[in-house]
This record gives sequence, structure tokens and C-alpha cells, in this order.
Amino acid sequence: MSVAHAATDRSDASLIERLNGSQHEFALRLFMVIVLAHWGEHLLQGFQIYALGWPVPEARGLVGYFFPWVIQSETLHYAYALVMLAGLWVLRSGFTGVLDRRFWTIALAIQFFHHIEHLLLIVQQTSGYYLAGRPVPTSIAQLWIPRVELHLFYNTIVFIPMVVAMYYHMFPTRPDASAQKCTCNWEHGVTASV
Repeated sequence: MSVAHAATDRSDASLIERLNGSQHEFALRLFMVIVLAHWGEHLLQGFQIYALGWPVPEARGLVGYFFPWVIQSETLHYAYALVMLAGLWVLRSGFTGVLDRRFWTIALAIQFFHHIEHLLLIVQQTSGYYLAGRPVPTSIAQLWIPRVELHLFYNTIVFIPMVVAMYYHMFPTRPDASAQKCTCNWEHGVTASV
């Protein structure tokens, strides 16, 4: 066991240290399941609208199809934005290489703005005052981009740097691999020579 792994396996290590050390791989897998499930909901909603021709209010993805009241709650959307933001923030220190850390941070910054957009929506829903005199809560970007397409756009621009970060994290350069404190490297000690 390397010194880096031993440091995060000690019994007095904090939860954050374990999530970014010995448990980083598991935490990232769990986080990606959540991200992909949410992504799948938005892709299904897009399919329902553009391939099946459903009206936008009826295209609610899989969860919304069976539980329509859940999907209509701005609180649910805001909660997911917070989960994404928290996951990106908490797992960030496990990305110790140059490129994996850079791309993870880009995803975090974009998600932070996405979270602000959802916060703006929930404030409008709570206060009853809607941006630009619109009849429904409206985010800043939604002034120009319809909501369904906007969610697909946000999910895409957060997801792409996450995937790039994961790639560089799983297949690090030799110097980046030596700094890792987790088991995410698919080469398991045999690093790619880049």
C-alpha cells in the first residue's frame, strides 16, 4: 500500500479525506449514476418532444410520466442543482493532476452558474414576482433559450468537462499518477507514458 493510500485509509481520516482518497472511485461512480440518471431524464424528455411529437407540458421524462407532480416542482430541480454542485465541490480535491483538476473545476464553475439560475427560479416561485414580467418563473438564459433546450444545453456543458476530467483522472500521465491518492487510475500503477 502506498503512503498516499495509507494516509486516506487511517481511521481518523475525515469523510472528505476518504471520499477523495480511498473511497474516491466509489464516490465518483455513485455520483456518475446520479448524473447519468438525470441526464437520461432530460434526453427522454427531448425524445418525447422531438421524436414522438408530444407537447412540452406532456413530455416529462420517465419519472414525470408516472409522477407528474414531482417534475413540476421547482424545488426538485433546485435540489438536483445543489446535489450536482455539492458533488463537484466535495470530490474536487481527489483530482490531483493538472488536466483532470482543470476540467473538473470548469464543470464546477458552470454548475455554479446553473445553480444560480435555479436559485433565481425558486426565488421567483416563492415571491410570485417573475423576471421580465413573464407569466412563469424564468431564468436569465431562459429569456433567449426555451427551458427544455436550456436544460439540455446546461447538462451538456457541465457533462463534457466532467467526462474529460474523468478520462484524465482514470488515465493520468506518469507525474499525475504519482500524486493520486485513490484507486481511480485504470492502469493500477502502470501509468500511460505521455
